[in-house]
Amino acid sequence: MKTINIVNGPQNVSAIIQGCMRMPALSKEDAAKVIRTAYDCGINFFDHATCYGYGEAETRFAEAFPLTGIRREDIFLQSKCGICPERKEFDWTKDYILAAADGILQRLHTDYLDTLLLHRPDLLFDPEEVADAFNTLAAAGKVRWFGVSNLMPMQIELLKKYVKQPLIINQVQLSLEQSQLIDQAFYMNNKTTDLSLSRDGSVLDYCRLNDLTIQAWSPLQKGMFGGTFIDNPDDPELNKALAEIAAREGVSKTAVAIAWILRHPAKMQAIIGTMNPAHIQDACDAVRVTLSHHDWYALYLASGKFLP
Repeated sequence: MKTINIVNGPQNVSAIIQGCMRMPALSKEDAAKVIRTAYDCGINFFDHATCYGYGEAETRFAEAFPLTGIRREDIFLQSKCGICPERKEFDWTKDYILAAADGILQRLHTDYLDTLLLHRPDLLFDPEEVADAFNTLAAAGKVRWFGVSNLMPMQIELLKKYVKQPLIINQVQLSLEQSQLIDQAFYMNNKTTDLSLSRDGSVLDYCRLNDLTIQAWSPLQKGMFGGTFIDNPDDPELNKALAEIAAREGVSKTAVAIAWILRHPAKMQAIIGTMNPAHIQDACDAVRVTLSHHDWYALYLASGKFLP
């Protein structure tokens, strides 16, 4: 498994992260198989959120983890807080963050989180409250590192004015089909296409300049809820291009699609969400795929983009 060192954060973390959003659907035995398969493939980083199954994903992970034979100190556990679906709001108040962190630790049966991310912006957030919450969690040893998810540069800058701890991660959407993270720079000042619109305030360049590691969620997904583009009849050119490289590299199309993200010089991590052990193994083959500069652009263009 390819590993990266997160600036100001954990070292030797896997370039591929196992997302646990779908884990509540599994028995603890099947969940243990998912965890163990991911670990045996070299994944040492597991991603959660309080809203995944209303906490059930964390609970199932904790029930399954003792069955794997893996030591807690040999993995990195990450969770996110801030989305409150039961209240239909986002919440970054100090009281909520502290309560959410305690709930995460209790559900995961662990004394500490490696990373805690704020999960989408609370439009009423007070950065001083966030800073107080982070200070409390860090001083108690409950959270080692902090980051954000789906935040734009100026929101991060506002947090950084008050938060003492380095913000080391920004988790955002990126796939071959959903490539808005990189599109605008390519089509800037082009009135003939909406791809020229800045949808995120140049967050990718901002994160690279400020040492925030990008974690790409839904690396195989069309839109927000459109399913995967792998073998999707609506994406024939993309699947043809993926298949050609997959045959050359001796891997699946899934591996090539994830390798496209990992090929980017920003040294991103890609989050996979499958609960199928065979699909986990397929995805992890991405780290042995060699994509040339030409390969990367060929896939980008096959996804429906064009040269300006």
